[in-house]
Amino acid sequence: MEKNTTIDFVKNKKTNLFIILSGIFLTNAIIAEVIGVKIFSLETTLGVQPAQISLFGEFILDFNLTAGVMIWPVVFITTDVINEYFGKEGVRKISFLTAGFIAYVFVVIWIVTELPPAAFWIDVNSEGPDGSFFNINHAFSKIFLQGLGIIIGSLTAFLLGQLIDVATFQWLRKFTGSKKIWLRATGSTLVSQCIDSFVVLGIAFYVFGNWSLQQIIAVGIINYIYKFFIAIVLTPLLYVAHYLIDNYLGKEAAHQMTEEAASTDFF
Repeated sequence: MEKNTTIDFVKNKKTNLFIILSGIFLTNAIIAEVIGVKIFSLETTLGVQPAQISLFGEFILDFNLTAGVMIWPVVFITTDVINEYFGKEGVRKISFLTAGFIAYVFVVIWIVTELPPAAFWIDVNSEGPDGSFFNINHAFSKIFLQGLGIIIGSLTAFLLGQLIDVATFQWLRKFTGSKKIWLRATGSTLVSQCIDSFVVLGIAFYVFGNWSLQQIIAVGIINYIYKFFIAIVLTPLLYVAHYLIDNYLGKEAAHQMTEEAASTDFF
């Protein structure tokens, strides 16, 4: 009886851990998609001069990034933690679930933007900061309703990036074993985000838009430089996460989970 109680206790901890990690992953992924319509200047935020990087002799680019990149690193880290303890099945399950919820969110937003606005809502919000007329309903739709190309590109890049991340992570683990967490976590993120950076731009602005291939490559490089830097800077957080989880599960249970997670081939 005591042995069964111990097993049930460990299973409950594993279940609770997956729920917590999935909640963090799901919440941040959806928020990143919703706030991604805003583009901000990284240089202005840091109080430095624009980078003015010249690429292909035609495009002068600064670090103007989607607001979503502020919290996407949380998704990257959570992906690697789930991969470490729950393996490819865990990452695949939460990735497809998240993609479905993101699609659901966009459908709900589209329906809401089609609702006729109340007259008083338009009136009480009709004055802009400079006293000019402000159409809040138009602003609401403009902010929340993204183009079809961006939605398709974002979802495709998200799923492809996640599947590549988990495959690269498990492949690297075959060489590192349980050691060198930084190598398999950072390495898998750098590979998957390289794909992600170009896929979302290619689908949204090349296939569905009017950007040139050179512009896709140029902007993709700028985005990837930022993601590359952030992935390296945030690597210590992986060790913090592992420390907390190992203490929560217990060293023996945590070791068993990581070994089981790495025992199955990706394909």
